[in-house]
Amino acid sequence: MLFGPKLEEWFPARSKERADSTKSVAREYAEALIIAVLLALVIRTFVVQAFKIPSGSMLPTLQIGDHILVNKFIYSFAALKRGDIIVFKFPQDETRDFIKRVIGLPGETLEIRGRQVLINGVPVSEPYAVTSDGPFARAGDRDRLGPIVIPPDKLFMMGDNRDHSMDSRVWGFLDIHKIKGKAILVYFSIRSEDIPFASIPRGVVYVVTHPSIIRWGRLGTLLR
Repeated sequence: MLFGPKLEEWFPARSKERADSTKSVAREYAEALIIAVLLALVIRTFVVQAFKIPSGSMLPTLQIGDHILVNKFIYSFAALKRGDIIVFKFPQDETRDFIKRVIGLPGETLEIRGRQVLINGVPVSEPYAVTSDGPFARAGDRDRLGPIVIPPDKLFMMGDNRDHSMDSRVWGFLDIHKIKGKAILVYFSIRSEDIPFASIPRGVVYVVTHPSIIRWGRLGTLLR
């Protein structure tokens, strides 16, 4: 066996270049990862956020298992409109997010008469609303309410599945400052009730191996 100077001793400049190159690549990856994380946080906080629909209060517009995108900055440039579907902090527990449709705007007089919504005495056309004879949170509220004047900076919210929705008929007006954003798109949808596992990893594997539970026709559905 021969003993002699190490390669680094023969080519110190090349060895240093290699080390510097390795450090440079590692640094570039680290910086790219940090930037990606920061961008994701900024996008989630100010631009778009994903939500999953856990209940049937917005049927048939939103199905249980729909995954939606919510535009969080749209109301910085556009006014709230009747019919908008919005995500907001639940007034009775702000750790929870609710999704409902805007029915009454600030300053309007709202009345529900025989399941018909009237705004300032005029019946509102609601092709998205469905009713049934199922149970409701408080008997009678689905058929009769008001007339009531909606205060400034408040909204009256209702679910499309009128007889199975806990909304402003139960918990009152929504403060507009509690709005998180406007629901704009269904980007993914599965029949979540068909997944036999509570564990997220096992659930993901089940979906991958059982693609038939994906509602392919709902992917990319614009919400109106």
